[in-house]
Amino acid sequence: MADSALSEIGPDKSLLLVDDDEPFLKRLAKAMEKRGFEVETAGSVAAGKAIATVRPPAYAVVDLRLGDGNGLDVVEVIREKREDSRIVVLTGYGAIATAVAAVKIGATDYLSKPADAQDVTNALLSTGDELPPPPENPMSADRVRWEHIQRVYELCDRNVSETARRLNMHRRTLQRILAKRSPR
Repeated sequence: MADSALSEIGPDKSLLLVDDDEPFLKRLAKAMEKRGFEVETAGSVAAGKAIATVRPPAYAVVDLRLGDGNGLDVVEVIREKREDSRIVVLTGYGAIATAVAAVKIGATDYLSKPADAQDVTNALLSTGDELPPPPENPMSADRVRWEHIQRVYELCDRNVSETARRLNMHRRTLQRILAKRSPR
């Protein structure tokens, strides 16, 4: 599969990976290099914008939520500097509104974490109206529900009562869910 991906990448193989999850960033960088990309990494919005300004990449994978801001700021800089760049936005919190915002700003595709290197490659190299194949290991419905609850909980500043009210859920039920480990 890596050989067929090489022919599809094109002459400019530059790929910018922006994510503040260091272990994930290193694993993805190594996997994308094996697929023929010339990878450059950044662990913050500021670093991603700096690299995109100086060396706008042909391809980019940008995490939505970064420690110092929003990954969409990096997407905007890449789009300003290089219109033909193919950009995939990654996030641990899959939300329709965010996906729409990412695509409006110029992202090519939108993937929920955990996305593996093959999902990312498929999304980067898909062309036109052709959709990439579905992920090999998509998140389970329980995991998606858990991620959504975690996101709302964080947005409510970890206030259980407010989160329960917004999710239209009993507070004790929410506390039990939050006390459990995340489903696979």
